[in-house]
Amino acid sequence: MDGSSTRRPAVHHPHRAPLSAPRTRDRGPMPESFEPVPELHLRRDAVLDGWSDDELNRLVRNGELGRLRRGAYVNGLLPLDPAARHRLLIRATMPGLRRPAVVSHQSAAVVLGLPLWDVPLDRVHVTRRPPGWNDTGRVLCCHVARLRDDEVIDIEGLQVTGPVRTALDLARSLPHEAAVVVLDAALRLGLVDHEVLRARLFDIAGVPGSRSAARAVRFADGRSESVGESRSRVILHRWKLAPSALQFEIRSPDGALIGRTDVAWERQRLVGEFDGRIKYGRLLRPGQDAGDAVFREKRREDAIREEGWGVIRWTWSDLHRPDRLAARVRRRLN
Repeated sequence: MDGSSTRRPAVHHPHRAPLSAPRTRDRGPMPESFEPVPELHLRRDAVLDGWSDDELNRLVRNGELGRLRRGAYVNGLLPLDPAARHRLLIRATMPGLRRPAVVSHQSAAVVLGLPLWDVPLDRVHVTRRPPGWNDTGRVLCCHVARLRDDEVIDIEGLQVTGPVRTALDLARSLPHEAAVVVLDAALRLGLVDHEVLRARLFDIAGVPGSRSAARAVRFADGRSESVGESRSRVILHRWKLAPSALQFEIRSPDGALIGRTDVAWERQRLVGEFDGRIKYGRLLRPGQDAGDAVFREKRREDAIREEGWGVIRWTWSDLHRPDRLAARVRRRLN
């Protein structure tokens, strides 16, 4: 059901407007997703246009509306992508708050387009300046903390903690592996600078989570190009198998570039690659399919081996069993 088109709901009343988009505007760039973003509808706007709760419920049962939360609906099915769904939840929640708040923590990360791993997105996280109290409800998680004016940015009318503040908030509150995923991405995308992050650690010294944040900031590296690469680096370091180089280039004797690998143990002449399916999507050229990319990747790996380097690959399933991944790498290094 699309209020911007001529399509009408299942039950049409000539004197009542069709459901239209809520009276809030799009709040900034969506995180990368292949799904189309469905139209958002708020109950309060639908009621003003003459719709009843019974009619809204009937549209949900018919599959024409998907219920995002109580009082908030989207056209058709809800997005499968958690970040896309969370962004809709932010848009549905923020206009109804009784007191001003700034989108923060993982919700700010979603608005900023930062990838998250193993981070719940069932609630919208906001920060309010004191006085106040921390509070968690069914839809909203409210943090109370001091916010400098330069830590808040405007994204098409929505107040959001900036990249540095968002990165440090998550570094303080998330487990180490999840925090590194966010920090690596923020560095890779150029949203934050490592020196600035280190300097800002002094501002949070002594607050809960500050030591965890300092550990994550020290470890973060923008050369990790994906969630899987960031997680791999954390696991290898934890098992005392840290590589000596990232994004390592293999060259032929005449200096020609043969390939660039995710990690390398240079002394043992071993390179490692995280094999996420999305990597082959990035390798596709116009007119190619996944089989072409896999074949080209195999030829690249053969060329690396011909230069006297060993190659070890791992996938998402290996990251679920880090002990086995560590054992495989250790056998190749010994």
